[in-house]
This record gives sequence, C-alpha cells and structure tokens, in this order.
Amino acid sequence: MHDPNAIIDKLGGTSAVAQIFGIKPGSVSEWRHTGIPPARLMYIKLAYPELFSSASTPTNHEPATAAAA
Repeated sequence: MHDPNAIIDKLGGTSAVAQIFGIKPGSVSEWRHTGIPPARLMYIKLAYPELFSSASTPTNHEPATAAAA
C-alpha cells in the first residue's frame, strides 16, 4: 500500500495536488487521513510513474498543468 502523505508531499504538497485535480485543498488534506481515492491514485500512477519506482526519488517535481491533465 502506498503512503498518501509521501505521495502528496512528493507532488508538491496539498495545494499542488489540489491544483492538479482542480479540487479544493481541503479535499486533498482529507486524503492524508482516508487515503487517496482509487481513481485519483490510478491517475497519479500513470502521470507520475517515477514516484512509484524504487530507483527514483524526485526532489522538485513540477505539477501537471490543466492542459496536460
């Protein structure tokens, strides 16, 4: 199972992830406690596969723009 806090932090934090999905930061903040919803996690895995490879540890990942998403 993936740690939602680590994923959110690697993507730039709560506000950055909220911007990626076009939702309110409070919704993403809730994911830190309840887990990332499966459909959102699937998108993250496809859009940011480097977050899930053991060989890579990104330090400053730029969030996707609305046009790219």
